[in-house]
Amino acid sequence: MRILLYNPDNGVTRNFMPHLWMFLLQSLTPAEHEVLLIDGNAQPMDEAALARYVREENIGLVGIGAMTRMVAKAYRVADAIRATGVPVVMGGPHVTELADEALEHCNAVALGEADETWPEIVADAVRGQLKPIYAPVDESGKERKPSLKQYPVIPWDKINLKQFNLIPNALTPMMKRLGAGWGSFRIIPVESGRGCPYGCEFCTVTGFFGDSIRFRTNESVVNELLLLKARAQAEGGQIAIFFIDDNFAINVKRTKSLLRDIIAAGAQLNWVAQISANLLRDEELVDLISASGGKWVFIGMESVDPVNLADVKKGFNKPGEYAAVLERLAQRNVFAITSFIFGMDNDTVGAAERTLQQVRTWPPGLPIFGLLTPLPATPLYKRLEVAGRLTRPKHWQEFVPFAMAHTPLRMTIEEAHAEVNYGWTHAYSPEALASAVDALADKPLGYRVNVFIAKLFFRGIYFPMMGKMAWPKWIAQNRRTIYKLVREGFGYGKRTNFGAPAALHPVEIAAPVAKS
Repeated sequence: MRILLYNPDNGVTRNFMPHLWMFLLQSLTPAEHEVLLIDGNAQPMDEAALARYVREENIGLVGIGAMTRMVAKAYRVADAIRATGVPVVMGGPHVTELADEALEHCNAVALGEADETWPEIVADAVRGQLKPIYAPVDESGKERKPSLKQYPVIPWDKINLKQFNLIPNALTPMMKRLGAGWGSFRIIPVESGRGCPYGCEFCTVTGFFGDSIRFRTNESVVNELLLLKARAQAEGGQIAIFFIDDNFAINVKRTKSLLRDIIAAGAQLNWVAQISANLLRDEELVDLISASGGKWVFIGMESVDPVNLADVKKGFNKPGEYAAVLERLAQRNVFAITSFIFGMDNDTVGAAERTLQQVRTWPPGLPIFGLLTPLPATPLYKRLEVAGRLTRPKHWQEFVPFAMAHTPLRMTIEEAHAEVNYGWTHAYSPEALASAVDALADKPLGYRVNVFIAKLFFRGIYFPMMGKMAWPKWIAQNRRTIYKLVREGFGYGKRTNFGAPAALHPVEIAAPVAKS
């Protein structure tokens, strides 16, 4: 049987990082079946095109995974494919919590982690006997979380990754001529563990993966990195890693052990990961992050207001420590993607500017601004539902990026929207980008160029700039800084060792992994 695994485009960013679940299920599929992958971020296709593809390629089963913000598109695709007579199974955090809703659009739902149930689903599909619900439960009916100790080997050396190359085809010949291994560039997701004990009010992770952390063996992770590194070298290309663990350093002792093993094996690849600020107090951990290839760390700061953090059960974040944490990273040439949420209960008009006043005192990084979003089955959703504050109880059915789904306590919905726009506009203004470059005057030119490019494109990638002339206008607005860097690169300004280009950081193209 031919199986298609499909992930819809994410509805917000123009970036692309492939989703691990597709590669994982592909590896767990019995060998007698052929698995094809389409990720909507890499291969945009509407419902009609996907239905046609399914018919033309003689697909016998379609698996669709979708986060909450993608689920409306996922449902439309599922409806179109089922109309061709091909069965559809859906999975992920959203459909796990709203299985009845999902079953209106698909033949079967895989609840929770599908590592154990996927082979059963495939076998039932072959027999034409799909059940509506597949759940990983033990003999007593209790949910069973899969161990990661016997993690499947993902054959990265054999998988067709053509759709995931982030260098445009038109630029490939030129990049190859430049040498330095830039014939291709891919960001590959890797997980080293699952679960999170923190239970933040707005997050789906603890509910889906549980509060007990399960880890892969160090050897398994190191071998996967070595396989990816060998592929990059064989292809004359670049591969960067996004560790998709929801908190990569949740067990600091274990993380140090893993990073030491990566270094000892020579398995370093440039990588980015999500790590809580409170765990980055450890100097040795930060040393190992840098030595093992860590380039950017995504930190969910959420707010500079301790009251807000306590309200959403994230009081372990200490805003007074943010500056020291970021400086500690910057000293090792590791910079941060810092995430902030507006529309929290203690936010008032001016929250964005108050946040930026802090951000401007920190080493240059990539701040992200979003709105508090009540995702299904989270404690936040339940609290707002009881209080009668949900304005769009099923906001995912008509997804609108950067739009509130409930009424904030101390500002209007429109004022909250204005705060997000203010944050993006002022954090990534030409003046802010120029200031960031100037703040790195003691760094090599190549490093400053990389940070500037990251900031230049990140706003347009993560907070899309629409219209044909938006990008040329944005480049023109930053022409002074561009000219300054180019002039220096050609030796007309201060002589600086440009050296080999620092590897393009993953976040220059990929936004952080969303929780749901």
